[in-house]
Amino acid sequence: MNGRMPPGFYLIVTAQFASALADNALLIVTIALLAEQGLPVWWAPLLKFVFTVSYVVLAPFVGPLADAFPKARLMAWMNGVKMLGVVALLIGVNPLLAFAIAGLGAAAYAPAKYGLITEIVGPHRLVRANGWLEVSVVCAALLGAVLGGVLVNVGVLDKLHALLGAEGLIGPSRLAPSLLMLLLVYTVAGLLNIGIPHSGARYPATSLDPLVLIHDFVRANRTLWRDREGGLSLAVTTIFWGLGATLQFVVLKWAGDVLHLPLDQSAYLQAAVAVGVVVGAAAAGRWVALDQARRILPAGVLLGLMMPVVAQVSVLWVAIALLAFVGMVGGLLVVPLNALLQHRGFTLLSAGRSVAVQGFNENLSVLCMLGLYAALVAAEVPIVPLMTLFGGCIAVAMAVLTRAALRSANAVSQNLPHQSR
Repeated sequence: MNGRMPPGFYLIVTAQFASALADNALLIVTIALLAEQGLPVWWAPLLKFVFTVSYVVLAPFVGPLADAFPKARLMAWMNGVKMLGVVALLIGVNPLLAFAIAGLGAAAYAPAKYGLITEIVGPHRLVRANGWLEVSVVCAALLGAVLGGVLVNVGVLDKLHALLGAEGLIGPSRLAPSLLMLLLVYTVAGLLNIGIPHSGARYPATSLDPLVLIHDFVRANRTLWRDREGGLSLAVTTIFWGLGATLQFVVLKWAGDVLHLPLDQSAYLQAAVAVGVVVGAAAAGRWVALDQARRILPAGVLLGLMMPVVAQVSVLWVAIALLAFVGMVGGLLVVPLNALLQHRGFTLLSAGRSVAVQGFNENLSVLCMLGLYAALVAAEVPIVPLMTLFGGCIAVAMAVLTRAALRSANAVSQNLPHQSR
């Protein structure tokens, strides 16, 4: 089998890396903008909320949109929408509204990106392709946070102001030069998108009636959930992404409460998780085939059980090692199941509709788990019992899914006709 990826694949990965890099840096810069404007501290998580809500609300529409146009071209357009959000920040629009505009672009970018990967690489290379994509997403998150920190540094801002012109001439905020730098990154991502070749995939024309699109989305969602392999992989990825989003905040609070680390040092623990995810995703992309994706399910049980273990640690280097291991198990779990989900979705629905359904469920999980976590923190539940409860629930859920998958596989094998030896 030829292991070489098709033309345009690495360009897709590079373009999505640049776009995601800017997304993650934009969050840091906008949080600094909130502080500059004297807005309440609790507005910061609302930025993530309004950004994510677009994925859920627009899910019925972004799938057909991704299938109606060449996906690389749509990705370039959606980078343009993200740039509108940055421009809105530059001219002084409310940060939540501006971030919601950027979220609109991100919500339509996702099904186009994953759908294009599914169209061009084929089933036999889909796990490897997802490994590449997952590594690029995590690296973009890590480096985007670093870039955002650099762009809000006082010394860097002074140099940017000196380079770009007099104070106040490039926007109402002192952070305007940082926003201009992010516009440049989004521009690079858009130019990379334009260079991606068209996959040649064509889908039947669909109605643009919103009610028809919502009905079609509900039917597609039901179809994927009811499919034996599609429903299983969708359940796993939905749990994983909700857990991953919540784990960002859990690790920060645990590092402060248990390890007594300041915020900047707590971020190193998040980096340990991210590095682990990269290692696990790369290993899965190299050694786990699509038809072996189910065998990786017990890793989800281990992932849940590791959280109570981590919660008991009070030594920094042990914490770093365990969190890196948690990330590695997560990357090993999600990449094959994500590839299986994309393959089943492409077979049952279409590339764009499948990813839209996936995005709806995963981001709804993110909102629900973050809401539950915020409620538990507001109720002043200590972080160690909270992590134990959270990890235990994840382990039980994954154990139930693993058992259901095993029963399903046994039922299928029993129904196969016996072959004479």
